[in-house]
Amino acid sequence: MWLTLSCNGGSSMKIEMLLCGAMLAALSLNALATTVAPNQAATESSGPGEVSFIRDVQPILHDYCVNCHEPGGKGYVKSGLDLTSYQGTMKGTKFGAVVIPGNSEVSTFTKLLTGTNNGLKMPMGLNSSGTLDRQYILVLRKWVKQGAKNN
Repeated sequence: MWLTLSCNGGSSMKIEMLLCGAMLAALSLNALATTVAPNQAATESSGPGEVSFIRDVQPILHDYCVNCHEPGGKGYVKSGLDLTSYQGTMKGTKFGAVVIPGNSEVSTFTKLLTGTNNGLKMPMGLNSSGTLDRQYILVLRKWVKQGAKNN
């Protein structure tokens, strides 16, 4: 959509520049409003639909867990847990599986998020409450409960 104004004098150039600036600002705001960050997409999926590993779970793991649980990271060295991929997540630690598909209550993966695994809470030192936001925990628990699919 183009808007043409005709004004007398030299003010027409200023008006055109102001209108262009206003249109650019409006387009930028619209683009920001329609862009969904990975974690925002994850929290939206905590509704009735199926949780996707690629769309919902992996972004949370990447943002909050992979810095320690990747080959060479502190958490990886201690436990052997590699959260950089679905295969690594499902393989678990050197002590065994951490995800029990279909059972989020006994999965070490979800118990560590809430501190119900011998008091150990992950991710370590994240914030003042020492845990992920509740919305992310719900997404991860739902993924495990739904069978921890590679989707």
